[in-house]
Amino acid sequence: METYAEYSHAIAALVIFALVVLMLAPFSALAKQGKGLAPGATPEQDYADRAYRLNRAYLNGTETLPAFLTVTLAAMLLGVGPVWVNWLASIALLARLAMLVVHIRGIGKPHSGLRSVLYVVAWACMAVLGVMALVAAF
Repeated sequence: METYAEYSHAIAALVIFALVVLMLAPFSALAKQGKGLAPGATPEQDYADRAYRLNRAYLNGTETLPAFLTVTLAAMLLGVGPVWVNWLASIALLARLAMLVVHIRGIGKPHSGLRSVLYVVAWACMAVLGVMALVAAF
């Protein structure tokens, strides 16, 4: 595994992101259960509702994790510079974690606020990782 030791920060970022998504699942389920919702039901779209915000944070994580995993692994497997991969994956993770706090606590506006800025930072890091992987592939 020495081949991938240089990418240890990126690998850790992937694992941490996955663990965060896994940890959100029961909290989202319990919040929905507390509102009397059936398993799999979605809370009413109300940003003031903690159950809604928890559910959105969980769903957003499950929607984003595959892209993060794909571009980060592709960059590593194709030999993109470890410094770039580690920095971009780490920044994406930190932005996602900050976004999670903002989302769950209901900080700011539902649209075009701090949460949106953090989302774009993470998205941009993933997009750059993807482009770098494509360049390395050809």
